[in-house]
Amino acid sequence: MTDQPITNDVQQFFDGLPRLQSGWVWLAGSGPGDPGLITVQLLVGLASADVVVHDALVSDDILGLVPPNTLIHYAGKCGGKPSVLQADITEALIQYAREDRKVLRLKGGDPMMFGRGAEEAQALVNAGIPFRILPGVTSGMAAPSYAGIPLTHRGLSSSVSFITGHGASGNVPNMNWTALAQGADMLVFFMAMKHLSLIQQNLLRAGLPPGHPAGLISNGTLPGQKVRLGTLGALPELAADIEPPAIIVVGEAVRLAQQLSWLPSAQEHSGVQLCKASS
Repeated sequence: MTDQPITNDVQQFFDGLPRLQSGWVWLAGSGPGDPGLITVQLLVGLASADVVVHDALVSDDILGLVPPNTLIHYAGKCGGKPSVLQADITEALIQYAREDRKVLRLKGGDPMMFGRGAEEAQALVNAGIPFRILPGVTSGMAAPSYAGIPLTHRGLSSSVSFITGHGASGNVPNMNWTALAQGADMLVFFMAMKHLSLIQQNLLRAGLPPGHPAGLISNGTLPGQKVRLGTLGALPELAADIEPPAIIVVGEAVRLAQQLSWLPSAQEHSGVQLCKASS
């Protein structure tokens, strides 16, 4: 593909997009890490913001797109480490907006997919702050695609469930595991490394066989992506060298990664282990 100059049509398209206004907050998703997966509307927000309040999962490549004179406010949360309190993050957003600044709240993935975007939006509503939500590509969809795992496939999967690996209390959420195991062909768990063994046990007790295909993806879409594929019964062993952020994928379509894995860096740098799942 050759480099082409920006045409008038493309420039007009950009010029016609909404701009971040003073006193507004945009709650935006930066995607799973690969800067090529951010949205065009987010590019506009990055270019026009006075303040960018970002979490720990926003990549350096994306933060590098922030103009030099823009205030960058780190508001990251890291499991098991000292983190910024949610109440303080929300208060900062409100305060910046009341100072008539253009505020971009930048989160990894999608702000409304286990990103507390709704909680922050509710706080803005209560404070009378106008806001806009910019969806982002969630890691629950992007990481499996980069690993060659289709979440839907006409012969293998017609339904997908996205599940958090820990609730507000920090524990595994109380849910109907039998309905979950029997109700969806593919299961995608976010933030699940801390409770991986308990999640595995709950799924086994719910009726999924130990030989059911399962996989782990760490740092999905990034050059350091790691993919470990095998079975539900072997899940703890697969996680031996996996660190957060990571997702767990469970379902028959996991098998297809052996055929559809396409990302060279995952093969070259991560030592992807392709374990054939047995039924």
